[in-house]
Amino acid sequence: MGTRTVAVAIVTLFVIGCTIVGAAAEDHRSEEDNGSVIGTVIGATVGAGLALIGLPLGIAALGFTSAGIAAGSVAAKMMSAAAIANGGGVAAGSTVAVLQSIGAAGLSAGAQAGLTAALGSAGAATGDWLTE
Repeated sequence: MGTRTVAVAIVTLFVIGCTIVGAAAEDHRSEEDNGSVIGTVIGATVGAGLALIGLPLGIAALGFTSAGIAAGSVAAKMMSAAAIANGGGVAAGSTVAVLQSIGAAGLSAGAQAGLTAALGSAGAATGDWLTE
């Protein structure tokens, strides 16, 4: 495994572990609601999965691939609109440029760790809220 994969896996496990501990501490106060921990863990796992797997797959499905923008895709239409709006070129730092960069090279380890932490926490909070 590469260093990047190990770092993201550690952050993911840390987020899920903190979520479980927090939910368990909350459930100790109220023994009546045992579904809260399960909902929180499921939510954290889904959120982390979206960050690590769902987002890259979604970007590729739009047509932002490692080989470039796929012909006839949503990405091609976005690129065409951006080029027309900018007089023939796609501006650096634009949405199309950033998405193509992610599609070609993937997210950096820092971005993956940040998204995993943010979406894992949001998923945990949503799971907890749904199981109340």
